[in-house]
Amino acid sequence: MKVILLSELRGKGGEGDVVDVAQGYAENYLFPNKIAQPATPGNIKQLEERRHNIEKREAERIANAEATKAALDGKSVTVDAKIGEEGQLFGSVTPAQIADAIQAQLGVEVDRKRVGRGNNIKTSGTHPVEVNLYREISATVNVLVGVTEAEAAEAEETAEVEQAAEVEQADEAVAE
Repeated sequence: MKVILLSELRGKGGEGDVVDVAQGYAENYLFPNKIAQPATPGNIKQLEERRHNIEKREAERIANAEATKAALDGKSVTVDAKIGEEGQLFGSVTPAQIADAIQAQLGVEVDRKRVGRGNNIKTSGTHPVEVNLYREISATVNVLVGVTEAEAAEAEETAEVEQAAEVEQADEAVAE
């Protein structure tokens, strides 16, 4: 069944896209939650009239995501957790805890559903976590679990030195 998406649907498309979905999925989930509408000739004509506004909102969302990426990429946040012997945590660090730490320490609000899907942190140390900001735009945040502030500063300095070395290597490759 062809439907017009009214908002972003992960894995299918963004606002204004015409996609093909199962009829039951459309009737039982997409239509009642106002995520999509049927792709009738009248609705498609209305979509063409709204296309300019949709493109404008899309450009704004991409700009906001890029600004957030610049604020987050390569930064470090510390999450407190109870640590047992050999660096194992009692439980795990959840995406919600990471999102709260980003909000508190970096001042950037991130939806917990977009933080490091599929990999819970169960050991102490530094863990790179991907934050999906919008469609293909994502940032990597270093999550420090059970690390003292001195170790965190040292890890951040090491990360900065490594990043500078990578940039230098890239510049040399371009020069050749």
